[in-house]
Amino acid sequence: MRPSSHSKTSHISSSGALTLAALGVVYGDIGTSPLYTLKTVFLATTGILPTAENIIGAVSVIFWSLMFVVTLKYVTLILRADNKGEGGIMALLALAARAVQDRPILRRNLLLLGTFGACLFYGDSVLTPAISVLSAVEGLSIAQPSFKHWVLPVCMGILIGLFMVQKRGTSTMGHWFGPVMALWFMTLAVIGLWHIIKTPLILHALDPRHAMVFLSERGWGIFVALGAIVLALTGAEALYADMGHFGKRPIRLAWMRFVLPALALNYMGQGALMLHDARTVDNPFYLLFPDFLLIPAVVLATLATVIASQAVITGAYSLTQQAIQLGFIPRLRIIHTSESEKGQIYIPVINWFLLGTVMLVCVGFRESAAMTAAYGIAVTGTMLIASILTYYVVRYAWNFPLWVSLGATMLFIVTDIALVLGCSIKIAEGGWFPILLAVFFLVLMTTWKRGREMLRDAQTRDALPLNDFIQSLEYSTDLVIVPRTAVYLTVNIDQVPQALLHNLKHNLVLHERNIMLNVVIHDEAWIAKSDQIEVERLGQKFWRVTLNFGFMNQPHVTQALQGAAAHGLEIEEFSCSYFLGRDTILPSKHKGAMMGWRQNLFETMSRNAERVTDFYALPYNLVIELGTRVRL
Repeated sequence: MRPSSHSKTSHISSSGALTLAALGVVYGDIGTSPLYTLKTVFLATTGILPTAENIIGAVSVIFWSLMFVVTLKYVTLILRADNKGEGGIMALLALAARAVQDRPILRRNLLLLGTFGACLFYGDSVLTPAISVLSAVEGLSIAQPSFKHWVLPVCMGILIGLFMVQKRGTSTMGHWFGPVMALWFMTLAVIGLWHIIKTPLILHALDPRHAMVFLSERGWGIFVALGAIVLALTGAEALYADMGHFGKRPIRLAWMRFVLPALALNYMGQGALMLHDARTVDNPFYLLFPDFLLIPAVVLATLATVIASQAVITGAYSLTQQAIQLGFIPRLRIIHTSESEKGQIYIPVINWFLLGTVMLVCVGFRESAAMTAAYGIAVTGTMLIASILTYYVVRYAWNFPLWVSLGATMLFIVTDIALVLGCSIKIAEGGWFPILLAVFFLVLMTTWKRGREMLRDAQTRDALPLNDFIQSLEYSTDLVIVPRTAVYLTVNIDQVPQALLHNLKHNLVLHERNIMLNVVIHDEAWIAKSDQIEVERLGQKFWRVTLNFGFMNQPHVTQALQGAAAHGLEIEEFSCSYFLGRDTILPSKHKGAMMGWRQNLFETMSRNAERVTDFYALPYNLVIELGTRVRL
């Protein structure tokens, strides 16, 4: 049967709406890169003079970098590596780790590498709002030099306002993001094309030979040039990270038909302006505009950078949620800001941490040009790790031959290494900041992951086998059987929960129905409701229930338990008592234990983690907590 014209129209309309939305969320970061990229290439610190050959060569390198890294690597290759429709560094890490799960040493190293890549993204989440908004507001000093002293206060005011409204969610503003960014990209294209027509010599930049000559003439200075040019690629990771929200097709359509042409025209327009007047090298973006359009351009650029900042802040929330579900971060309070869109979340701790760090960055660096070294490290480090993980996905998850896997990824890995080296030479000038921030988060994540493993081992070491325990109760005459259902949360389905032992010891009662409940977060993005629950009867009064969630699912326990009815276990929500064990961590000095400071850090993180009751959405008036002391 041929599809009706109505269904075709509906599909086109839906695709168009998603493509427009992708412009607002996915491409805000890379779309605002023209504000600062080309002027950074010709800063005095790079030693690159604004000669005609260098201008054409630099623009050529930027254009072909967009084609190679963004179009070929991300749009063509990495978008294929979806984890049940989800993308991003954590989703890619889950795919790679699952593909090599039969190689424990390799898997452990990949987990460490991928976790560091995720940690670098937090640096990106701090630097993107700072450098983007500051570079936009700096246009005020071009329009009116006397405004220069107001640039930093205005920028900080905008950023404070942006973080203050995060708790309201982005659903009310979200429908404006796409149209504003569409206007932004059209402005980039039109103003760039106008200058290209005036100085068509810049079209020579389309010849890749100019890019090769420009790079070859730099000598060892090639790394300095790459460290500046990489700023044109900031935000490329968002193509992959936001795949779950929009799908591959809208992201690809937006890039190929709209974003790439607009960026190419604008960069060449800036190059054309510099060819016409080399003095415009100080700020070629804003000097593209005639005087009467300069203030409107500053306003539009500021709106675009706020949208770009919003996208990366939301990305930090999503990354944190995934890391929590995968066991790398303690439970944190997560607020869902939309009833209809499950991806709309707000995490207060992350929000205020980002705001405080962004303010420190603005005060410390003061100018967007001073932030570029730090920004480059955060971006290129994440890109390199993504390329390495992609190799293992292609080789072991997709089972391509070695030569195909190397051929598909090695050139990207070599390119990314060159970009990282280009940014690394500026570590002393600010590149240390994202590395320090990433190491801070890496210590937190690895400490939590290792501490939870040790805690689980300690609990397993002291626990009783569940089946033997159930059999022993059949011959007990001292227990009082009480009505209602008791649900015991446990991490080991084969052993008796400590909360159950404490209940028997202190109350000498056994409930009519006892459910050993294990919540498992898998390294898949989504698990359908029909596959979330497993039920097994263990005895006359005992059942084992396993709830399976993907790392993007919301683990709502009471709702998921309603699915037990299909397996012959009726659970009335308000006739249950949920028994939880609350662990008190005791430090240990035995061989194999973590260092003392890490044990103290783990204990502090554990004590301040979000309550299990809140995280699993359990009814407060049905929860009973029983404390246990556990020595690591």
